[in-house]
Amino acid sequence: MGTSGSMAGSSAGVMVGGAMMTPDKDIVANALGSADHTTLVTAVKAADLVPTLQGAGPFTVFAPTNAAFGKLPAGTVETLVKPENKAKLTTVLTYHVVPGRYLASDLKDGQKLTTVEGETLTVMKKGNAVMLHDTKGGMATVTIPNVVSSNGVTHVVDTVLMPAR
Repeated sequence: MGTSGSMAGSSAGVMVGGAMMTPDKDIVANALGSADHTTLVTAVKAADLVPTLQGAGPFTVFAPTNAAFGKLPAGTVETLVKPENKAKLTTVLTYHVVPGRYLASDLKDGQKLTTVEGETLTVMKKGNAVMLHDTKGGMATVTIPNVVSSNGVTHVVDTVLMPAR
């Protein structure tokens, strides 16, 4: 059901935001096609993280949707993408990236993942559902797991995760 089904689908690709995400494209190339990730793509560009996320990796990215960014207080995204806030934006975005390639089946309940930003995310699993707790007590649910790219894997999440700093 969960993992084997997602894995089987990942060889041909996974539909995200109206576009087929395929393993022959890098994480950024796949994200560019998703209508559900335009805010994330804008933020990644503003933080100059495109070259990094197009690098060899592998990376595991927990990718918030536009709706996830919409849950933030009004004006948060607009403030973060301003040039003078690039450092804070980079901190928030790199908190969603973990070195290595972690499929949903690799994530274990209670596991601590150290992000590129340096703080940890805690994995919670209930059946096939994967959730992530951030250091501020927030929680995101993986809504589309195992979007395999040439340089890693992306898991779509429904909430923006926030680091302590």
